[in-house]
Amino acid sequence: MKEENVDYRQLNGIALAYLGDSVYEVFVRKHLLNLGITKPNRLQKTARKYVSAKAQAALIDLMEQDDILTDEEISVFKRGRNAKSYTHAKNTSVLTYRYSTGFEAMMGYLSLSKQDDRLRELSEWCIKQVDAGRPEYEK
Repeated sequence: MKEENVDYRQLNGIALAYLGDSVYEVFVRKHLLNLGITKPNRLQKTARKYVSAKAQAALIDLMEQDDILTDEEISVFKRGRNAKSYTHAKNTSVLTYRYSTGFEAMMGYLSLSKQDDRLRELSEWCIKQVDAGRPEYEK
């Protein structure tokens, strides 16, 4: 399927989350390498603080608290959060998993809609929050 034929406005939240998961993780991986972390085991362990369902759910909650999301981004988040999923993450609640799916859907939407500056801005904001130890809880 050619990318220009995909109507990202019509994709379901799970499909958007599928892309968003990898898009956000690339920002995190580059960040970790820039910190000088090079051992695979340490990279994997450290990345979890940024990309786990728990972290993503806490980050989207912080975004809402800090009022940094546009109406469109909130709408896409809710589409992902409310999407029917037949799987869920290990070691986390259904609510946390749904919030993280919404987070990933929003990131996927920003990528597909070519809002690269906004995607970078939000990803960097999220990384700064994790580095500062801000998200500390689970839904």
